[in-house]
Amino acid sequence: MALDRVLIGFAESLAAIESAWCLADAGYEVVAFGRAGRRPPLASSRRVRVLPVPPPEDDALACAAAIGALVAAEAPAAVLPLDDHAVWLCDRLPASVTVAGPRGAQARLALDKREQVDLAAKAELTVPPSALAGTEPPPEPPPEPPPGDGPWMVKPALATVLSGGRLTRPAGAVARTPADVGRIAAALDSPALVQPLLDGTGEGIFGYAAGGELSALSAHRRVRMMNPRGSGSSACRSVPVDPALVEPVRRFLAAAGWHGIFMVELLRDAAGRPWFMELNGRAWGSMALALARGLPYPAWAVQGALQPAWRPPAAPDAPDVTARHLGRELVHLLAVLRGARGADAGRWPSRTATLAALLRPARGTRWYHAHEFRVFARDTWGTVAGQVRRTR
Repeated sequence: MALDRVLIGFAESLAAIESAWCLADAGYEVVAFGRAGRRPPLASSRRVRVLPVPPPEDDALACAAAIGALVAAEAPAAVLPLDDHAVWLCDRLPASVTVAGPRGAQARLALDKREQVDLAAKAELTVPPSALAGTEPPPEPPPEPPPGDGPWMVKPALATVLSGGRLTRPAGAVARTPADVGRIAAALDSPALVQPLLDGTGEGIFGYAAGGELSALSAHRRVRMMNPRGSGSSACRSVPVDPALVEPVRRFLAAAGWHGIFMVELLRDAAGRPWFMELNGRAWGSMALALARGLPYPAWAVQGALQPAWRPPAAPDAPDVTARHLGRELVHLLAVLRGARGADAGRWPSRTATLAALLRPARGTRWYHAHEFRVFARDTWGTVAGQVRRTR
């Protein structure tokens, strides 16, 4: 077995580039699996080999078999899943394979928001009132009434859904009437979680959990979103870890028996109350910020999987950092320039203020994926071009 080799995937995930470079910096040989027929920006890196597997959206079992064949051929020391599809697939690898991510009950928790909400409430994290709707295993229970007076966020309870042999990731939507709730939930073709639509700023708490204890904690807050009406961040900045959240997060992960890296996603409202949104049980998209602060979470995930008794070193005196993704920042700008429609018009960002914020130099700024220009350029172009195609 090549103890210096790590297999990661999917190569198309937002976490792939920074995670691959983190592992390479730690001395590992990095091999990534990606969807056949695509050439992700990571494939332009001189530090990584990218190998194709059938897209799980076409044939999940064929993809799982191909990843198993890669494991047999490459003999990696560990496999690091980088997105929810990879968590689902890697959980199906033989028990003899070291997976630097959740397996078994932890994998189910990582992929099922119903379990997450229940466990978070028991750990005394602040959880939005929640109801279930949509497709459930038979016999189907009657739908619960949506909580509150609306509007509501109707989102899939499962991060990945196996349907017709294909692995999909349904998208949620905002419902403004109870009838909308039923219509959106039915279209998901999967169990749905219904919660009041909350307004606030996205935050995350990150770290390493093992033996019921937390270490290497850090936190950041969103500065801008790629889509102003709600999406992944285009810019984020480091913030101090809220001490009031440390013990509830510890209880949450201890009850899950969690071992490895984690992200707990929160939404802090105007009153300063942090609402639990979800657990990300694998590498996260804003990994560039963590690495710029000297927190190599992907390498720690692999180290902890190979040596379960290992713990991360004491967290360094991490500098404050703002991390920006150029492609997503440009998408944000295009959305603002295009203008708002309908219900978004009253709270759409100002064009002038957006331009000023994007062009204003800031100390401590780091750019996602900037260590290799070819990767940086391809990622920027692909992000903007892909969004333009979807908009059209």
